[in-house]
Amino acid sequence: MLRTTNAINKGAVVHVIDNDETVRDSYALLLSAYDYIVYCHESAEGFLRTLAANNMRNLGCILLDLKLAGLSGLELQRILIDQGFKVPISFVAGFAEVSQAVEAIKLGAFDFLQKPIQNEELCNLVAQMLTKAQQDLDKLNQESELSALFQTLTSRENEILDHIIAGKSNRQIGEELNISIKTVEQHRANIMDKLKVKRPANLLNLIFKFKGTKAS
Repeated sequence: MLRTTNAINKGAVVHVIDNDETVRDSYALLLSAYDYIVYCHESAEGFLRTLAANNMRNLGCILLDLKLAGLSGLELQRILIDQGFKVPISFVAGFAEVSQAVEAIKLGAFDFLQKPIQNEELCNLVAQMLTKAQQDLDKLNQESELSALFQTLTSRENEILDHIIAGKSNRQIGEELNISIKTVEQHRANIMDKLKVKRPANLLNLIFKFKGTKAS
């Protein structure tokens, strides 16, 4: 069943990179009918020039051919990874060896399909990629907001935070840092206020969530 665009995907960007003008035009015509903004590129180099000229960071998703004049689709995928772009990429190739498909998937490709691709399959693929792109963007925004909160903590508050993570009581923290219990309590209150949590359990959950995002 063909999926229509939802409120999240409506107006989202789709890049089509294919050296076949007929393919580019047919994809653009189809996807534009579903309220996507479609940019067509004849080559990887052309796409990269557009990227640089417009300072584009939110790329939406990419439909990418494997064999292009100049840089190949796989080479472009590696460049985008090296430049820190996290964008869903699906290869739609006329011909590909199994090893190439495996490499693309290992590098993080969303999917790898062979031409010709049916309209319904293409639209469903794009909808799925754009949903993934929005989820990734939401996660990135949450991580940025979380990082900004923790950056408001002073060095002393971070020191006390380490002791809290270690499961130490206010008395133990005070003894180790040579400060009063009342001072420890005030620091804890400041930490919770800055991190916008109201309960100790919520504070610990937030700390572990933050450390998890840093590790990933």
